[in-house]
Order: sequence, then structure tokens, then C-alpha cells
Amino acid sequence: MKYSVARSFKIFVEITLFLIIFSSSLGVLPAFAAHRDKYDIIYILTKDLERVLDYKEELEAIFDAKVRRKLRIVGRGDEYALIYDGNDSARTVTKTLVQHAEILNKAGYDEPYATKEQNFHALYNVSYGMGPNLEPLKKRYKIVYKYLGEDVKKDLFIEKTSYGNYTLIYRRRGGKTSTTRVAKRHAKKLRRQRIATSLTRENNNTVVYGETSLMDEKHSLGGNGDKVSAKPSKSVAAAAAAAAAAVIVPQSRKMTTPRGTIRETKSQPLAKNYSQFEKSIEEYINKLRRKGKISKDESTGWMVYDLMRDRSIVDINADKEFQAASMIKPFVALAFFHQAKAGKFVYGRKSRRKMEAMIQRSNNSATNWIMRQVGGPKSCEAILKKYYSHIFKKTKIKEYIPSNGRTYLNSSLPSDYVRFLRALWKKELPYGREIRRLMALPGRDRLYNGTPIPRGTLVYNKTGTTAHLCGDMGILSPKTKKGGRYPYAIVGIIERRSRPSDYGRWMHSRSRVIREVSTLIYKEMKKEHQLL
Repeated sequence: MKYSVARSFKIFVEITLFLIIFSSSLGVLPAFAAHRDKYDIIYILTKDLERVLDYKEELEAIFDAKVRRKLRIVGRGDEYALIYDGNDSARTVTKTLVQHAEILNKAGYDEPYATKEQNFHALYNVSYGMGPNLEPLKKRYKIVYKYLGEDVKKDLFIEKTSYGNYTLIYRRRGGKTSTTRVAKRHAKKLRRQRIATSLTRENNNTVVYGETSLMDEKHSLGGNGDKVSAKPSKSVAAAAAAAAAAVIVPQSRKMTTPRGTIRETKSQPLAKNYSQFEKSIEEYINKLRRKGKISKDESTGWMVYDLMRDRSIVDINADKEFQAASMIKPFVALAFFHQAKAGKFVYGRKSRRKMEAMIQRSNNSATNWIMRQVGGPKSCEAILKKYYSHIFKKTKIKEYIPSNGRTYLNSSLPSDYVRFLRALWKKELPYGREIRRLMALPGRDRLYNGTPIPRGTLVYNKTGTTAHLCGDMGILSPKTKKGGRYPYAIVGIIERRSRPSDYGRWMHSRSRVIREVSTLIYKEMKKEHQLL
């Protein structure tokens, strides 16, 4: 009889649990299970803080609120860990470990392990005030943003605490001593503004406002009054269709590597002065394939669309169908807002909270709630096909997001993402401003976060990850030397047929590939358009 890794692990944990309970009943608890000992569950331990941050965001999408509140990023020497801070006994932590291991295994994530509480230390941030109302803190945010240095701005956030208050913090995630020194320096700079500083522990609070939110408010392209009809006018549809034609005119192309032949497709013609864009990406991906850092069973899709000149500049596998993962969620939002604009229901406080959870935190139960309001996955797909067929050529919404987050049936094309982003930027979608606000909420993107792209870049995005896919799609709008902005859409997808043996390492490395490609694109755009 054959056993899966998950089944074998479950049997092992159940036997361990039985032995602990049995020993306890005899009054002979083993030393490692002594009642005075407390245990944590560790999901990842590494020297790379960025990897921990990425992993934390992934796990938050599949765990419920009760678990999310106890997730902590902690430090130990030069290492960082993501832990479940349950402060549990051996008996309790074993039960919790079984539950978490099953959830993570079903979703394709690596198995956690329990350990007696070690000498981890809390990480600290700088606080600039707290209150029950968001708007006063937004005003304070603008003052702090103005007077502190560039290194602070990107990590300046307003969080919502578990008690319902709002707090303005510089998310430094540092040791107590070094963060205290930073807090004192900031206090001197803000003294004339009558803003005091203090230390606060990193508590995994929900972020509700950040740099991108501020810039979105300043550079908003419209409001909920974006004037679009339920069904696009002929002129709008014609313009979109013309743009779509520029994006997708497939031509087969082969790229041969030592590991085999990968079939790619691209659009023709591309402007001559943009040939370097694709060349840079192709050379980088082929280099990774030659080194075995992208495996033979992995395919990639890349698109870049110049929103100022309204034309495509990179089309690699533009018409290849990939799993959508969580990148389908903005499309679900569009189906919902279409119905809201048609008067089918009201976009109120509850639905707003669900939308924010779905887009910013990629919450799966919130996504399913939104789908149910529209009538289910099939209804979402039907609305997109009927009213937005000029955007969605092969997007498929076939399933609710499973509780374990293991969604493989929903799919889309890189070109569908680009057409959606173009329509969003051009104010062709209902509730366009709200969709932009949602996609601008601070989060761990793979297009800007963790890249050398300059601070102050406006970002609208949605990531997607499963055990078989790592992707991101969004709009970047960096500053130009003349004081303006130059927006472009970018899509990066890496999909593999088999499940990786180490999901955490695979997800992080492929996220890094997408970030590197985004950086290459930015460097080329900088040459062409005098970006900062």
C-alpha cells in the first residue's frame, strides 16, 4: 500500500500525540512534554527577512482570523522566523500542529514544526500616535511623511489594531535598542510639529493606509463617478478592441536552451526602439534555465504595456493560458461592481470590508462571499464575457476558492490581465476609482517591493500563488525627472506542472525572478522616458 507524504506525516503526528497523552495519563510525561515548558510552531526560519515577509502574507490568506492574530515575525541573532505564538503546552501544541499541518499540506505549503520556546526576541516599530478615528491619523501621516527621510516613507503605515484603534507607525521591524535610537531621532525632527514618538511591538496588525494610498489619493484618475455605462459604448469598445489587436497578434517563436525547446509566442510588430525590453527578459530567463534555476517543467509569461503611448512593448506567451490563482480576484471584484452599478445591490460597509480582505489580504472566504453575492463563479464569468468581452478573451472562473486555498481551475491569459489593467487606467470600468483604491492598498507585491525601483512609485497590483504558480499583475507609475509620472502595466507569471519539494524556497525564488524582471523593465523604461 502506498502512502502520500501528507498521510505519513499525519500518522506520525497522531502517534506522537497518542504517546504524549498516554504518558500523561500514567503520570509520566516525558521531559520534552513537561507542563512548565511552552512551545511555538515555526513555519519558516531564515536569515532572509524578505522571504519571511513573503511567506507570512501567503499563510495569512489560508488561515482564519484566530490564527492570523497569533502569527508573529521574531528575531534571533541574524535570523528571522515566522511563528504561531500560541504559548502552548506540549499537549496543546501537538493538536494545533496537526491542524496547521493538514491545512498547509492541502494548500501545497511546507509542513511546520513545533519547538520549545527559544530565545527569539520581539521586533519593534516606531509609533507616532494612536486613536479611534482614521482621518486624523491620515493628516498626521502627511506631516510625518513630509518631515522624515526617504528611507522611512516606504515603510510608513497606518495600522488597525485588534482592539479597533488606528496607529501610525514606521514599520522598522528592528531590535529594541536600535529602534529606540531611531525613535529619538524622529522625535527631534517632529518636535516643532508637536508629534511625539514611542516604541511599539510588531503585532501583525492590518495595514489600512500607506505611501501608495497617499499617492493614489493625490493622483486619482477619477471617482466612483467614473462615467462608464454598464455595457461599454461602441467607441470605447472599438478603442479597446484596437488596443487588444496591438497586444495580441500571435506569432510562434522557439527559444532553444540546453534543457529543451520552449515555445513562446509574441505579438508583431513591436516598435524597434523597444526590442531591448524583450531581449533583456529573454536573456535573463534563458540564463536561469541554463543554470537550472528555472526547471524544464516550468513555463513563463511576461507582458509590459506602455499606458502613455497605449501600446504593447513586451509579449512573451501573451496568449498562453495559465492558472489564475488569486490574480482572478480583481476580475471577481469587477463582476460585483458591475452588478452594484446596475442597482442589483448596494456597495456598503460589509461588502467594502470583504473587498478589502479579498484584494489586499487575498482572503479566500471573503472572495467566496463576493462570488456568492454575484451568483457564484459561473455568474461572475458570464458577466465578464457578456459585458467585457473586449477585455476577457479566455478568462475562466470555474470554482470558489477552496478553504485550503488550493485553487487550480480558474485561469486567464497574460493579455487578459493587461487589457483589464488598461481599462482600469483609462477609466473604462464601473467603480474604477474604488478598484484602484483596493489595488493600491499596501501589501507584499512582486513588482515594486523588494526591488531597487525608486520610492514614490505608485503601485496597483494583485499577486497570485499556488503550489504550481507564482505571479503578479499590476500597474507601476514611477516619477519622471520633470515631475510627472510614466505609467505602465506589467504581468509576470511562472507556472510549473509538478509540485516543488520545498514550496517556501520555490515561491521565494520565483518571486525574486519576477522582481528582477520588473527591475529590468524599469531600467529600460528609465532610459526611454527619463524616469528618476
